[in-house]
Amino acid sequence: MSFSKILPLMLAAAPLAMAVPALAQTAPAGPAAGVTTQLPRGAAPSHYAIQVTPDAANLKFTGKVTIDITVAQAMPALVLNAADLTVSGVTLTPAKGKAVKGTAKVDADAQTVTFDFGKPVQPGSYKLAIDYTGTINTQANGLFALDYTDNDGKAKRALFTQFEAPDARRFVPSFDEPSYKATFDLSAVIPADQLAVSNMPVKSSTDAAGGKKLVTFGTSPKMSSYLLFFGLGELERATKQAGATEVGVITGKGNTGKAQLALDASAAILPYYNDYFGVPFPLPKLDNVAGPGQSQFFSAMENWGAIFTFERALLVDPRFTSESTRRVIYSIVAHEMAHQWFGDLVTMAWWDDLWLNEGFASWMATKVTDKLNPEWEMLLSRVNGRERAMSLDSLVTTHPILQKIHTVDEVNQAFDDITYEKGEAVITMLEGFAGEEAWRSGIRAYMKQHAYGNTVTDDLWKAVEGAGAKGVVGIAHDFTSQPGIPLVKVDSAQCQGGSTLLSLSQGEFSRDRKDKTPLRWNVPVMAQTIGGTQQQLILNGSAQVTLPGCGAYVINAGQTGYYRSLYPEANVKALAKDFTKLASMDQIGLLADNFQLGLGGYQPMGLALDLIDAVPVNASPAVLAEVPGYLDSAHSMLESDKAAQARVTAYASKKLSPVLATVGFDAQPGENPQVPVLRSALVSTLGGMGDKAVVAEANKRFAALAGNPAALDGPLRNVWLRIIAENADAATWEKLRGLANGAKTDLEKSTTFALLGVAKDEALAAKALDLAMTDEPGKTTSAAIISAVGGEHSMLAVDYVLAHRQQYEAMIDVSARSQAIARLGGNSADPVMVTKLDGYASQYLTPESRKVVDRSIAAIKTRIETRARLKPALLAWFAKK
Repeated sequence: MSFSKILPLMLAAAPLAMAVPALAQTAPAGPAAGVTTQLPRGAAPSHYAIQVTPDAANLKFTGKVTIDITVAQAMPALVLNAADLTVSGVTLTPAKGKAVKGTAKVDADAQTVTFDFGKPVQPGSYKLAIDYTGTINTQANGLFALDYTDNDGKAKRALFTQFEAPDARRFVPSFDEPSYKATFDLSAVIPADQLAVSNMPVKSSTDAAGGKKLVTFGTSPKMSSYLLFFGLGELERATKQAGATEVGVITGKGNTGKAQLALDASAAILPYYNDYFGVPFPLPKLDNVAGPGQSQFFSAMENWGAIFTFERALLVDPRFTSESTRRVIYSIVAHEMAHQWFGDLVTMAWWDDLWLNEGFASWMATKVTDKLNPEWEMLLSRVNGRERAMSLDSLVTTHPILQKIHTVDEVNQAFDDITYEKGEAVITMLEGFAGEEAWRSGIRAYMKQHAYGNTVTDDLWKAVEGAGAKGVVGIAHDFTSQPGIPLVKVDSAQCQGGSTLLSLSQGEFSRDRKDKTPLRWNVPVMAQTIGGTQQQLILNGSAQVTLPGCGAYVINAGQTGYYRSLYPEANVKALAKDFTKLASMDQIGLLADNFQLGLGGYQPMGLALDLIDAVPVNASPAVLAEVPGYLDSAHSMLESDKAAQARVTAYASKKLSPVLATVGFDAQPGENPQVPVLRSALVSTLGGMGDKAVVAEANKRFAALAGNPAALDGPLRNVWLRIIAENADAATWEKLRGLANGAKTDLEKSTTFALLGVAKDEALAAKALDLAMTDEPGKTTSAAIISAVGGEHSMLAVDYVLAHRQQYEAMIDVSARSQAIARLGGNSADPVMVTKLDGYASQYLTPESRKVVDRSIAAIKTRIETRARLKPALLAWFAKK
């Protein structure tokens, strides 16, 4: 859906419309001067009293709301946000005066409702009462329904809400922007045998007619509308106490045991956050609510006191949950809990500063997960996060962390790896520059100063610099206000008297515009020789630095810097020779940096492959787990040449099979905590490439299911099934379909159905697409099947979706619709795909909503160029091996 430009201000100087009290001296809450709003300035809410009556069976609800509003200046009418709501009545009551009935006019495109009371509304305090009806959606927008099968095999329906970014307006007419903070009273008329949940605990429950009850929740703290939450169904709750706060998990009946990891994580994380932020969690309870199904847009949402998470990102099933998934679940819990401060307690003033929510929550989640689970070595994951950001940031279609948001479509498209992963990477770099103590002191001051309020990014920088981190503002501005990736180049290195003198210069790393005039950053560089003392400098242009010791060196020691490091060839070879002397973080960072420099044409690809080749079989399991991904990337780059791919597979088998033989196909008692992650990476990559031994093992285990339904149970169950699905013939594909339909839980069912889309056989992929258009997989699983097809057959998937566009869009969240087709085609290396995506965007999208399409087009063009350029070098290198 397209949306209109920002509405013009509706100000008027008109006669008094009705008797009202004198205007209070303080201005109402709402956007500060200079902060974007799509609503007319001059009126703001302070409190909402909402009552809803859901009709889950018929996918509709009725509602009534009374909003306490302060009007600061005469308004010709009151304009609120509303979408898919029908208003049946509205009255406006002054603090001292009689109620006046009004009329409602809905603008569906602008997602607003205008309330006209016959004359301008004069300054004062009012109660705005609205009666309305709404739609219960089947995808995760507004109030939505999720259908599932319970543990007894019975069909059930649960209701939940998803309001970020602009969908509270689908639940209640409201000032649905982050700056319009208010308190909320929520009540609901629900079936007497069901459990309702919201941000606050239940305050009262009274019987109502027709087997119903009226549940009323406590008054919320002052918060933004997108953080309001409501859930309803045949649910149950398990709790633990964490200091003064009751933490809980809410699932379908019989499933709270599968949420034990999330419950334990919440209880452990909350005290850490209370201490770190210096402001205790202010609500009496904090629940994590699990919902069946999935979204193509998000996994979890940080509603204050009532986090919503899809089951696949929260529940642990020992039959198939991998160790990697367990760690992801822990990190998601930590991420959403960090939002309870960054986002909920202190909220960005407008979506331009979305990264204040997401980047900080990602950074904090990694920090706390590493602190509480040091054996997981979670800090190493920051390199991969940095790389995901840089994959977008290296293209002409990138954007700054701080981006100007004008429309709802632009808000939805702002949830990307620049916001999340570059945000985390830049924060990591700034913390390293400032020092942990000064950084934390600044965060605490920021939280205390802005609690229950709204901020912009500069408010944080001022707090951190005020805590003693001098110089952080200049660095922060460079990395948040401009796009792109600094390229730090070593122009020369000389060993003199036992020290190494490096001459450094700065450029810009780009995959598709290497001829552009480079931007300039103040880059905090941390350099050292292997085993030497680290030396820090701020690079802006060129500089020299002297490092204690001689020999191989790194110029992003600890990998906290957000930049690429380009070395002379001699140093890359020296690093390959001394690879095992490097810290694991630097080993992983160097592999990533040099692979991307090879892809970008900044150095020979063979140098990166030599580094990969230098990783020994006895390296850290965390480092070894990175190697399969690079070999899989090389395999994919040669997809048009099966003989060349066979050489990559042969090398991968030779390189990785000894490692797999050491760790085995199954877990061993007392093994290194990183080995399960390594095992999964080895099996999935070798199986995907067609390694004969791994494929044979997958076939053997799959065949064993005929006599033992538990033959595949364990953390690699879905890895083995994926290998089977990738190589399936028609008969095997039907067996997998039978497994999906016979699955014991909805989570297992949806996961297995999605695997039907990964078949390499194009006829089976087409069959999977047809299956996705039926009711068999389930309403929220069909889109996942189509996405799986897109991974292997992007052209087939895009063509199919374009031919069934309306049916496909009904399968996904409104928030994802402008992005979904771009994601389906984004991994292509076919110039025809560029034409198709551009044609789709030109026909159906606005200039504001086609940004993700343009990113996919840029990535495809770059991929085509890269593969053509690198094929001879890849062929030559693998031929030698």
